[in-house]
Amino acid sequence: MNESQAAIKLKSSEALILTLILLTGLSFTIIKYNIVPHVPVVMAIFILFLYGLIKKVPMSELEKGMIEGAKSGLGAIMLFFFIGMLIASWMASGTIPTFIYLSLEVVNGSYFYAIAFVVTAIIGMSIGSSLTTAATLGVAFISVSSALELSIAITAGAVISGAFFGDKMSPLSDTTNLASMVVKVDIFEHIKNMTWTTIPAFVISFILFAFLSPKDASASFEKINLLKETLLKLDLVHFYSIIPFLLLSILAIMRVSAMLTLAIGIISALLLSIFVQKDFTFQFMMELLFSGYRSSSGVEEVDALLARGGMESMMFSISLVLLALALGGLLFKLGVVPALLNGIAHLLFKVPALIFSTVMTAIGINLLVGEQYLSILLTGNTFQDSYKKAGLHLKNLSRILEDAGTVINPLVPWGVCGVFLTGVLGVPTLEYLPFTFFCLISPVLTIIYGFTGFTIVKNKS
Repeated sequence: MNESQAAIKLKSSEALILTLILLTGLSFTIIKYNIVPHVPVVMAIFILFLYGLIKKVPMSELEKGMIEGAKSGLGAIMLFFFIGMLIASWMASGTIPTFIYLSLEVVNGSYFYAIAFVVTAIIGMSIGSSLTTAATLGVAFISVSSALELSIAITAGAVISGAFFGDKMSPLSDTTNLASMVVKVDIFEHIKNMTWTTIPAFVISFILFAFLSPKDASASFEKINLLKETLLKLDLVHFYSIIPFLLLSILAIMRVSAMLTLAIGIISALLLSIFVQKDFTFQFMMELLFSGYRSSSGVEEVDALLARGGMESMMFSISLVLLALALGGLLFKLGVVPALLNGIAHLLFKVPALIFSTVMTAIGINLLVGEQYLSILLTGNTFQDSYKKAGLHLKNLSRILEDAGTVINPLVPWGVCGVFLTGVLGVPTLEYLPFTFFCLISPVLTIIYGFTGFTIVKNKS
């Protein structure tokens, strides 16, 4: 999706009005009526069809734009299928149940949410993938939270905050590499510069999660022993069940492709499942990979806790991602996104306004297109010249791309990350959104720094 695909050229004011109508309609429908985003997104597509026809854009061009938009998400969709199979196979091999058991060992009534935040942050930084972290350890923490009758919305917020902190600060992360490459800044200089906003956001988030953690949860934690005993009786807790996770971590550190890494994670877990599952058969494996893992322990909390994964569980997410990216393709074909970006780029003279506009553009593209990579790419390419003219080092721009681009996508109900996380964690985006403190604080800090000039680096003359 790029500007050269636009079938017509719009005025910035016209593009802004159309954008506000679409975003208002999407947000109002989803928030007011609490429905899944699929239908509102389809209605937005219908509106763009009508608008395009009024502008005398051939229907074939509109269809082409929609298809091109959807095609851009095929890589993510294949990853969704693989992650669905990964979760199911890791359940059967005891990998996630072992993590759940270990989580039950370390949780306490005072700091449960803070522990979830810190653990997912460490693992996220180690493997460089927020979605993989959330889909594995995140599922474990959500399961424990649900079984102990704690808030799954706050737990999801802690998991997502930790996972995206780790992703943002890891040299293994796709988005971190992309942000540094787009503006041609050394990746380690980029990461070092991000600490000015990321570390304060981490500390504030940790304090908030510690504060929200239950102070007197002894009644809720009476279930811990029952859960642990049931997991042991099911013979799902083994030290060797961690092997698939270790393999995945090593391959991620070696920067092996995500698809191959996930495939090896799945295959290794299936091989372990032969020894862990007493009734393991070829049919069991096929049903496991498609429909997910099912438990029949007799303990309702444990059975609900382990019933996860499978390709089928990803269908909701995949359908919404395709629709959202098709919508994004139409917005490019009709020249809406290029017009908005061009309208902003030529009106920036002062540093605070420049930084604020960069932040709002990155957030706006996430809301419009629902894709964090495009948020980084389009914003970075649009504002590079403006930063150079303002005498600002481009590492300021790369930091903002992460502070307002990378971490915002999980907060968008129709965004790729928002859809995925809602699917794997089982918590609606708008429910966990208020508790994703790290994601909410990061853009605020970067705006404050822009207005105060704190840590804003200028080019040496």
